[in-house]
Amino acid sequence: MSDIKIPRLRTVDKVIPPFSLNQFPPDFGYKLGKEIVYLLATKSTPDLAGPEWEQIFANCIGAIWKPSNVGLDDVVLGVCVWGAKTVKNPNPHSAHTVRLISGRNSPAYSFDQLNLGANPQVIGNDVLSIWNARVESLRVKFSHLRTVVLIKSNDLTQLAVFEFDTVLYPPDEYVWRKNERGNLEGYEKITNSHRFTWQLHGSQFTILEPVPHDCLLISLKSPPKLDKESVLKTLSYDDSWITVTKRK
Repeated sequence: MSDIKIPRLRTVDKVIPPFSLNQFPPDFGYKLGKEIVYLLATKSTPDLAGPEWEQIFANCIGAIWKPSNVGLDDVVLGVCVWGAKTVKNPNPHSAHTVRLISGRNSPAYSFDQLNLGANPQVIGNDVLSIWNARVESLRVKFSHLRTVVLIKSNDLTQLAVFEFDTVLYPPDEYVWRKNERGNLEGYEKITNSHRFTWQLHGSQFTILEPVPHDCLLISLKSPPKLDKESVLKTLSYDDSWITVTKRK
């Protein structure tokens, strides 16, 4: 049995989230597509990093972007908070599993664990305990914790979006093993499915998450690039906008 119990609370259970899990607002897909079309037209390369995705997602659902060091509460809308992740995949519409980099969980720092080559189960339990502590700290402030994932093709014309509840992982439900690279892998005891990877050097914690069947799929047409000189002319640019000096 798990030693982490989630009580049913009358006040919390009655707090309704902005929308049901993985059921985005009707215009969300078009708003997101419009943002990506603009990005492709204005950027020299089709690149979308994490912080930019956080801002775009917040804009698309009318939320507030509040970048966080923890990475679990970057987007806030009322009682609901999201961590936002991006993953590259050549075929987003057919992806079945994603690997989500989910922070650096260091037993050496959090538990003064000096022997990181010790029993994998001991280290793995510590890694999950660090994650659980971060999640618990947010449960005090928010009624609903979620993670939203954008799976993107290399040219950003194919996208898949889904979300899932950000949850606790009871350590006694997982078994940890060392792989051939010396990193640790966590497996569900019941299903024997690979769920976590923890890197000994760097303490990077990765969660393997299945992609739901009802994830949102978006395809878009790549727009022509905006001509730099034409944009500057539209802005009535003049060299007087710029001051160039040297340190004296």
